[in-house]
Amino acid sequence: MKFQTLMIIKAIVCLSLGVPILLVPVFLYSLFGASLNSGGIFAAREYGASLIGNLMITWFARNAVQSETRRAVILGLCVYDAIGFVITLIAQFSGALGPLGWFAAAIYLFFTVGFGYFLLPNQQ
Repeated sequence: MKFQTLMIIKAIVCLSLGVPILLVPVFLYSLFGASLNSGGIFAAREYGASLIGNLMITWFARNAVQSETRRAVILGLCVYDAIGFVITLIAQFSGALGPLGWFAAAIYLFFTVGFGYFLLPNQQ
C-alpha cells in the first residue's frame, strides 16, 4: 500500500468516527456496548477532538515527501494507534465493550501495522 493511500484511509476513518463522537457520543458509544455518564461524555468529546486532529494531520500530510518530518508524523501515528489498540483490547477483555469493540481493535491494529511498515528502513 502506498503511504498516501494509508493516510487517506486514516483521514476517512477519523472523519467518520470523530464527528459523530463530538456530536452524539452517547449514541455512538452505545453501538459499541458502552454507556457514558457526564464525565464520560466529556472524555468522549475530547477523544472526538483528537480524531479530528488526526484527520487534519493525515489529510494535510498525505503528500509529504521523505523527510524527518514525515518520519515523525508516521512515528506519532503508529504510537497513537498502538496505544489505542492496547486500550481497546483491555476494554474488550474487561467487558466494557460489546462485539463491535473487536472492530475498533482491528482498525487500530491495521493502522499500527500500516504505519509501522513505513518506519522500516527503505520503506519511506
